[in-house]
Amino acid sequence: MSRSAPSPKLPLLAAVVIRPAYPDDASTLERLARLDSRRPLGGPMLVAERDGRLLAAIATDDGATIADPFSPTADLVALLRLHAADTARSLGRRDILRRVGVSTRRRPALARG
Repeated sequence: MSRSAPSPKLPLLAAVVIRPAYPDDASTLERLARLDSRRPLGGPMLVAERDGRLLAAIATDDGATIADPFSPTADLVALLRLHAADTARSLGRRDILRRVGVSTRRRPALARG
């Protein structure tokens, strides 16, 4: 009988959810803004949850963000910016794209040989 090498254990991945903010998120978003020493966001928002905990949010009107300073959230903020940009792009909202930091200039097509 030959013994096979033990398989390496895969790291556990945290579940991340990007979704619109709901009215019942208001108190959590206010707490998050206080933790981040920012004013609460206004207007429509997207939020990022990791393992069921709301850790970051972006206002889709102006691109302002808040995030939990006591948790690693840079990846969540980046995902929120991408989602906000995708939404703005699909709606043709160049003003929102600029606010979330996405270039609105058209990129040239690949050079043809």
